Amino acid sequence: MTASVAPTDPEDRRIWMGVLARARPERLAELMPAEPDENPVILRQPEIGTVMVQGRIGASGGPFNLGEMTVTRCTLRLQSGVVGHAHVQGRSKDHARRAALVDALMQTDRAAQLRRDVLEPLAQEEADRRRARAEKAAATKVEFFTLVRGEDR
Repeated sequence: MTASVAPTDPEDRRIWMGVLARARPERLAELMPAEPDENPVILRQPEIGTVMVQGRIGASGGPFNLGEMTVTRCTLRLQSGVVGHAHVQGRSKDHARRAALVDALMQTDRAAQLRRDVLEPLAQEEADRRRARAEKAAATKVEFFTLVRGEDR
């Protein structure tokens, strides 16, 4: 059994939960194929629901309701008493359960190994996807310019 280790910084937990939530379900399953020996107790079965997504006008203006998004949530507890939570986009119950398990295990002495074997590859793949999307968008950028016409002199 592993001893509970509190995260050093709440921001650190927010970051790893975000990486898990945005991860592709099949990739998370590849990186963490088998459930470890902790034999977690499911506190909240993976359940599907919706949340309201808000946007901001011009990214800094007043918020407005953009629409609803499907999410799946799950909560579990390890035998050591550590609780893990997950909210993931979409309808994948397995993804939510695995993400909650990783969240719980990241609060134990297995954190360094999970960070190296699961979170860092997922974060790198997310960064690569974002970079590829930005490069694709940059390739379509159009530069407009105005030539000086004779009557404007």
